Parts: sequence; C-alpha cells; structure tokens
Amino acid sequence: MDLQLAASLVPLLGWAVHGSILTRRLASARRDPLTGLHTRAGWTARAEHCIRRHPTAAVLLVDLDHFKMLNDTHGHAAGDAALVATADRLRAWCGRNGTAGRLGGDEFVAVVRDLAAADLDALTAALHRPLPYQGVSLPLAASVGACRLAELPVRTLPDALAAADAAMYAAKGRSRRGSRAAR
Repeated sequence: MDLQLAASLVPLLGWAVHGSILTRRLASARRDPLTGLHTRAGWTARAEHCIRRHPTAAVLLVDLDHFKMLNDTHGHAAGDAALVATADRLRAWCGRNGTAGRLGGDEFVAVVRDLAAADLDALTAALHRPLPYQGVSLPLAASVGACRLAELPVRTLPDALAAADAAMYAAKGRSRRGSRAAR
C-alpha cells in the first residue's frame, strides 16, 4: 500500500471509530439504565414520529401506585425489581404496536399506533399482577391514563401528554376512593 494513502486513511479510521463511540454513547443516553426503556428524549422522538404517521395513535401515562410504601417496606432493591417488572410488562404490551419509555421515578409513558388494537384492560391487568420477589409476592398496582390523538382538537404530543396525565390522575383518584370505600 502506498505510504501516502495509508497516512490519509489513519485519520479517517480514527474518525470512524470516534463516530461509532459517540453513536453508542448517544444511544445509551437515550435508554434508562435500570429498565432499558427509552428515556424522555428517546421516547419523545419516537412518539412524535408515531403520531405523525398514525392518526389513530394514543398516548398513555402510567404511574405506579403506592411505590413509596413498597420501597419503604421491602427496600430499594424490591422497588427496582418492581420498576423493571413494570417496564417489561409495558414493553411487552406495546410490542410492535408502539414504544414505551420511563419518564423517571415510577412514571412511565407509551405511544401506540392504534389503541383499539391494543387491549387497555390487558395492560391494566398485567400492571396489577403481583411480582414474585425473594420468596415474597409484592403487590403491584398502577394508574393508567390514555389519550387518543384523534379526540384532540390539535394533535400534538404535549396536548396528548396533558390529556393522558389528567386521565391518569382521574384513574388514581377513582382507585383511592375505591380502596377507602372497601376498608
């Protein structure tokens, strides 16, 4: 090989390696290290793409109920296991129909192409299934709020998130009122 050609290829090879490292770092920065779900930035990019392409798309917000109590009672490792289980269940429910993400703490988000094709009752049932953990059955519960973009006057992700948030807090309120009445 010509020495001059080799000398010009070395910097190109260096830049290619550098670009590959940066690409991997960016990809890992867009993933939650505990659950493997997309972080807010990674999820938002995918959600924006989904809602542009699918007029029947829906946005969901999921908040674990009584998470602090679970952490305080069973420890942070159990709390982490609950977060991972919730992420796995949400990811499995979305499947190829959508994308899940973790906003932080015990808050999760999803976008699906068509909520009619995705069984919301099945998601709720999965999120309420107890988690076997170190010989104990941890009770899990979550409040889910959903917003179909077709129902919004302006179909934007921020508006869908706001509507899903309101629906989630309404569900959380119904759940708490129901648990008080049952006591």
